[in-house]
Amino acid sequence: MAKIRLNALVLITTAVGGVVAAPSAIPWGLLGWTLLGTAASAASASMFNQLLERRRDALMRRTASRPLPQQHIGPLRVFVIACALAYAGWALLLWKAGWIPATLATGNVLVYALLYTPLKPLTSLNTIVGAVCGAIPPMVGWTAVTGSVDSGAWIIAGILFVWQLPHFMALAWMFREDYTRGGFVMLPARDPSGGLTAQTMLLTSLTLVPMALLATLHGLAGIVFASSASLLGLWLSWESFRFLRDRSDAMARRVFLVSIVYLPLLLLVMVLDRGPVSPAAGVRMRGVIDGEGGVLQLSPQTESRGLPSATGAMPSP
Repeated sequence: MAKIRLNALVLITTAVGGVVAAPSAIPWGLLGWTLLGTAASAASASMFNQLLERRRDALMRRTASRPLPQQHIGPLRVFVIACALAYAGWALLLWKAGWIPATLATGNVLVYALLYTPLKPLTSLNTIVGAVCGAIPPMVGWTAVTGSVDSGAWIIAGILFVWQLPHFMALAWMFREDYTRGGFVMLPARDPSGGLTAQTMLLTSLTLVPMALLATLHGLAGIVFASSASLLGLWLSWESFRFLRDRSDAMARRVFLVSIVYLPLLLLVMVLDRGPVSPAAGVRMRGVIDGEGGVLQLSPQTESRGLPSATGAMPSP
């Protein structure tokens, strides 16, 4: 019921958001509490989703074996557990991480259950809303560490948002008949030739390259990340282009598998190469270089996060 594999990705991206937000001293205790609260919220969203879709899930091969369609558990029990987890996630995040991550996580539960899920049988634009839900977890991690939603949070969220589009389109193409059987309006199920689906996959894959480079331009990661992100994005784009040429299930599966490889590698390199390329780079360096002495004046917020000063020395703890 908690969609362990899907929500494992939620926790990974939440952790990456928190780690990249603190390039020097990582607050592991705070991050642990944040992950626990996020896990509760994510499990709640999954349960609400399956509760609302239980009749449609029973019509699809890939979901017919879930506990609710098989009547292994009753709807009322699932509803109570989902509500309890949503409350626990909100309370834990509010207590340990602050009101911003608590609001983001709980808001994500509401959007997933009350907007994304009802839209799935109505319009293919549901995929956009679903991608928003997948982009919020790294913002939860970021805001737990920084206490604010700044450019870095939006950049990581943007990468996650864009990545989900070719990833899900490839999956939906492979299961387009199953989605049609369940009554879900997905673009691949309404695109018999696959032309629009393939174009969407290619354009969004190409968009990942400049989106990832923004992380380096804004001081979240270095040159190694920029190079790796470009190669990974071009690889995914090439596979999407191949699908455009050959819109077969086999090629869609290849794009799907490459997208699965893309994201963890990208996030791993981002974590390993986190931090600005130079003292003057990035949104974390909010000072200005004066025209006479050429001295970078750092803002108090930047100094408080343990970043190097203009002279290369670390600020006092």
